Amino acid sequence: MVFFDMPTQTSSDRKQYAKFRKNLLKDGFGMFQYSIYIRHAMSREYAQKHMRRVREYLPIKGKIVLFTLTDKQFGMIEIYSGRDSTPSPNQGAQLEMF
Repeated sequence: MVFFDMPTQTSSDRKQYAKFRKNLLKDGFGMFQYSIYIRHAMSREYAQKHMRRVREYLPIKGKIVLFTLTDKQFGMIEIYSGRDSTPSPNQGAQLEMF
């Protein structure tokens, strides 16, 4: 998960925000909420690879948080839209090796 809070007051700030967001999308992250993007990783090593990528395109300004959850922890998230419960987002397919 990538959480971020970036300034958007100036044209330059907005460009940096858009560039960061586009890089997240290009790297396979999807929007969970406006400033929270998620990506499923099948292993800790795979997650660390994507965290390194995000670090490479960090913007000059703003606060960015990289956060890792296990599949089990992510599956326990409760999501509500108002008082109505909504289903958890798709966690991605689990790879099995025989």
